[in-house]
Amino acid sequence: MKLYTKGQVFAFTALTAVIIVLITVPLTFKISGLNHSDKTSNLENRSDEAIPEISEITENAGLDFVTASADYPAVSENVAVDNSYTYTQDELQNINVYEKCNEAVVNITTQVMAFNWFLEAIPQEGGSGSGSIIDARGYVVTNVHVIENANKIFISLADGSQFEGTVVGVDSMSDIAVLKFNPPKGVVLKTIPFADSSTLKVGQKVIAIGNPFALERTMTTGIISGLGRPIQSSRNTIIRDMIQTDTAINPGNSGGPLLDTKCRMIGINTMIYSTSGSSAGVGFAVPVNTAKRVVSDLIQYGKVRRGAIQATIIQLTPSIARYAGMDISQGILVSEVASGSNAAKAGIRGGTEAVRYGSSRNPQTIYLGGDVIIAIGNISVSNYADYYSALESKKPGDNVKVTLYRSGHKIEVNVTLSEQE
Repeated sequence: MKLYTKGQVFAFTALTAVIIVLITVPLTFKISGLNHSDKTSNLENRSDEAIPEISEITENAGLDFVTASADYPAVSENVAVDNSYTYTQDELQNINVYEKCNEAVVNITTQVMAFNWFLEAIPQEGGSGSGSIIDARGYVVTNVHVIENANKIFISLADGSQFEGTVVGVDSMSDIAVLKFNPPKGVVLKTIPFADSSTLKVGQKVIAIGNPFALERTMTTGIISGLGRPIQSSRNTIIRDMIQTDTAINPGNSGGPLLDTKCRMIGINTMIYSTSGSSAGVGFAVPVNTAKRVVSDLIQYGKVRRGAIQATIIQLTPSIARYAGMDISQGILVSEVASGSNAAKAGIRGGTEAVRYGSSRNPQTIYLGGDVIIAIGNISVSNYADYYSALESKKPGDNVKVTLYRSGHKIEVNVTLSEQE
């Protein structure tokens, strides 16, 4: 066997690699040239065929865009903008109502008295709400709860001027209050006229304007979603015939106007029922026909003159009914009827059996055995709230039908109402 040195092996390997490279490179170029020639020949042979458009190529290839070139420049098209755009009829209505009425909406803030650790009276910021100017002399209508417990009342106008207001009168039965401020000489106040709430329809468009937190007035729109809603605002007060609306009542909008599309007040925004705690929910407004009657009396008399039945009454409870052996447990029990009163003239009877009623600290004497009032007019009466609500719209001199429960029978009497004390 022939032996080789390390150097001879290395030289042989290098020579073999050079020979392989010299053989492979020319062969590669030859194949490449053939392929190019075939492609050129194929393209020339297809010269009489239509070359597809770029859009077709990209469509077939599934591409989302086309690269611009000298032959196929990029083309762009802007979305057309109509500079001649005009407001819709609905928008024009909203704009018109806001421009006509917003300056007649005021912001109301109050100052209340509190006590510090040394029992010293100190003034502090109270509540806030809205109101409507209803008379050029400076009369403003709002809610009672907006000015409740106020020591001072401040009324801010659209131009930023602020005036101290005085209370003309309040009516908790309707949650309506009338305030008065004195505008400077020469200042002409914008006012909001009253509409007729008896002509309202469910589905009718309504607009609410308020001035919360003394900010620029806000406007929301919606529809009337219900009419004639009885809402209990306190233990003994039910406000009847309330307007229900889906219009958003923003914080601070209480006391502001609910308007129709002709810029007339149809109600006074009073409360909102919301399960989320936001201003979105079911809103309620006192109907303007109630407001007209109440405001007129408050300005003229400082109070609302309502009719009354002259009798001492007690709310019937199951415990009283059981004690007295009565087969009715709801209604208004007539305890006493004074001689010569309108109740006595109508034939209403009081009780004859005196009993002690109430807590040991505050007992009172009531009389059992008298009539039970179960309806006034077409309104059923089961408690104090129903009783006062049924008389809320009645005036002294009005004649009302009263349904009584007496000795297991229902009877009806007519009562001419007297003025409520």
